[in-house]
Amino acid sequence: MADGQQDKVLGTGAAMLTPTGYQDRPKVQINICDKHVTPAPKWVVGTCPFYYRPLHGEYWETVQKVSMSSIWETVKKFATSWDPWKDKKVAQELLHRRENLIKTESTDSDWSRHGNFMMRHIGCGHKPPDYYVSYGYYYCSDYGKNLYPRLSRQGKAWLNKARKLLQANMEDGLNQNMMGDTIQMASPTPGNGSVDMTWPQFELEMNTEKFKEFAFKTHPMAYLDGGLADLPIMDLVKIGMRPNIQEWGDGRTWGQAVDSAIPVLRNKADAWDVDDPVGKALGRLLVK
Repeated sequence: MADGQQDKVLGTGAAMLTPTGYQDRPKVQINICDKHVTPAPKWVVGTCPFYYRPLHGEYWETVQKVSMSSIWETVKKFATSWDPWKDKKVAQELLHRRENLIKTESTDSDWSRHGNFMMRHIGCGHKPPDYYVSYGYYYCSDYGKNLYPRLSRQGKAWLNKARKLLQANMEDGLNQNMMGDTIQMASPTPGNGSVDMTWPQFELEMNTEKFKEFAFKTHPMAYLDGGLADLPIMDLVKIGMRPNIQEWGDGRTWGQAVDSAIPVLRNKADAWDVDDPVGKALGRLLVK
């Protein structure tokens, strides 16, 4: 194994010899820690299950038993404390298909970033970044179910494109972290944002807060490259009002909102009447 990569894959096993034909197979305990993030299959990029496949009953029980006013805080707390291995049925289903869930260009219908992480970290105590279940899957699903039907045709096209770009940016950053300590990316459109950060090779996915910081840095690029600044004003109002009000207490959320807002405001300034209440409301929302 190449220098610097010797600790990215660790494995141990224990078993015992048994006579030929012995039917009671011994239990084998395996601990695997594979920090090498395999690329997502192309067919899943741009879909909500890219982040997480909602296979666990505990997830559904959590999101279905709470009111809309408290669902975001509940999901966020759930994602940080949840142990997906406790659902033995789902764990066994995934383990039986482990090789398919970790290989490049997997065709397994249950592939997700969350499941892929689980299958690369077995028995070593590592948990998938909570971003996959909370910010990733929750908001992707919420926007698709509650925002998409309310948008114009142009707004719907933006949502589909932005969702794909969000995930493509995530893949790019993870891939760069497999190659070194530096993550750099920039929008092809000047003014639409960039990312420049350092984190130890193979370690981005291992630190849930650093991973969340990285993901948030990529959001403005995806929103703006998707065409946010060109959307009709009413689409912008609906998009701006969608995030759960509790999330706006997170400074990173305000950071991405402001980064996304500057080009939007610049593009829309001439179109807004100073006495237009819609324009005023959107302006306050984006630059507060």
